[in-house]
Amino acid sequence: MSKIITAAQAAALVKDGCTLTTTGFNGFGCPEDLIMSLAAHYDQTGHPKDVTLVKCTSQGDGQGRGVSHLAERPGMFKELILSHMGYDPGLRKLVQEERVACFMLPLGNLMQLFRAIAGGLPGAIATTGLGTFADPRNGGGKANQRARDTGKEVVSLVELGGKECLFYPSFPIDVCFIRATYGDEAGNLSIQNEAMNIEQFEVAAAVHNSGGIVIAQVDRVVKQGSIPAKEVLIHGFMVDYLVEGRPEYSMQSFETDAFRPEIAGLASIPAVGFDPLPMGPRKICCRRAAMELRPNSLINLGIGMPGGIGSVAEEEGLTDLFTLSLECGPLGGIPLGGIDFGATINPEAMYRMADILQLYDGGALDMAVLGFAEVDRLGNVNAHSFNNRMVGAGGFIDITQNVKKLCFIGTFTAGKQTVKMKGDGLSIHTQGPQKKFLHQVEAITFSGREAVRKGQEVLYITERAVFRLEQEGLTLVEIAHGVDLQRDILDQMEFKPVIPEYVRYMDPRLFREGPMGLTPEQMEMLDPEYEFWRDLRPGGEGGESRG
Repeated sequence: MSKIITAAQAAALVKDGCTLTTTGFNGFGCPEDLIMSLAAHYDQTGHPKDVTLVKCTSQGDGQGRGVSHLAERPGMFKELILSHMGYDPGLRKLVQEERVACFMLPLGNLMQLFRAIAGGLPGAIATTGLGTFADPRNGGGKANQRARDTGKEVVSLVELGGKECLFYPSFPIDVCFIRATYGDEAGNLSIQNEAMNIEQFEVAAAVHNSGGIVIAQVDRVVKQGSIPAKEVLIHGFMVDYLVEGRPEYSMQSFETDAFRPEIAGLASIPAVGFDPLPMGPRKICCRRAAMELRPNSLINLGIGMPGGIGSVAEEEGLTDLFTLSLECGPLGGIPLGGIDFGATINPEAMYRMADILQLYDGGALDMAVLGFAEVDRLGNVNAHSFNNRMVGAGGFIDITQNVKKLCFIGTFTAGKQTVKMKGDGLSIHTQGPQKKFLHQVEAITFSGREAVRKGQEVLYITERAVFRLEQEGLTLVEIAHGVDLQRDILDQMEFKPVIPEYVRYMDPRLFREGPMGLTPEQMEMLDPEYEFWRDLRPGGEGGESRG
């Protein structure tokens, strides 16, 4: 019997009350034709209803494509289990309006859960997430009131070998929509032209071994046996149906209709010129974080402001100093941003997402640089929930909880501020309207207590000050020239950090135009001017002495 069906026939296989899984990472790997056809099927029949959607990360462009198509159909979803929905505005609206129950898991834990389901195990065991919002003692991943009202628990706290662990019970998955580049007539799948190897295999295995239906959207159906054996990611025994996607719904990325072999590992393009970051708070933060780079490091850079570190490294000639790793699998190369985040130009290798996340959980990362929305006196960071609007953590917890050195970077206050370079420091003319250093964060994405317990090195870098996480809490360790301690630091915080008698000035090179001169040989050495310390004892503020 042929496995080739239409997208409309595939949509009819999704039944009321079922559990559905879709794949994708931001703008990549989304089975858009299957999703569009499911939306059309609902419009025609009013079904399916009360579906539980399980997915890993955002699957859309932030403008309505991807799974947000389905969110527009009232009653289709009753429950969401996911790690991130930053580019899924339709889903975020459902959660905020309490029209679905939403449960959020760390990305790596969700990947382990797929593997546990596939393996017929009772569930997945993890330590990643302890002390965060994923911990049952901090809400257990319940993202809204409707989830809390269900009484359902997706995670419990257990003890194994004398250690606290998180346990995620397995559940069957009825149907999945996955995407591949080619599928042969027997159902064998290749992801040759895809920009990353995300959760396709793990999801297909979990659904197949649940007795469910695996449906793959492919760019083209090819003759049986024509895909080289080493290129087959998923064998046909695991695939029930193939749908050849319409070209307009089969793009490599939502960012462009063009196929880019250089992000699929199929071609290497010459390095192009770059534009250095303009001088300002972002460049100051990225420069200060770049000073923490060390030779032969494996690092992860988050989306948003941390992406500027690549530009700083290029300007300083440090690109060969480290290997970039992204949570969806690519290693090396030049990272892309926006909805293309997760892909790199000219990657050196492509790991499976589940494998790289497991390496992160085991402590393989030497350094990570991520953004922050809120920080409290204990060093806890909130990066996933803003004014009770959930976005999700994605791989944030996996990246931060076991990395050796961690830099959180961001402006000191939120909103529009006026900051001007002044000599070797800053002049703050207008403060941002919202404070980011709070008594208590809205939700915990990164646990300061866990980091102290593990002995992680953690810095919080802003354009005007740098803090370090120590046993006593958040500690001020650097301050920019020209910044007033009371007006520009303490008055913009809801708590008073630990302040030593002497605080080092931020390196004056951070505020100057042109390269800083950060060569690998100089990374361990401070600029002589950087040795000045600021005396913060009563009556001694502003005084300088040599360290």
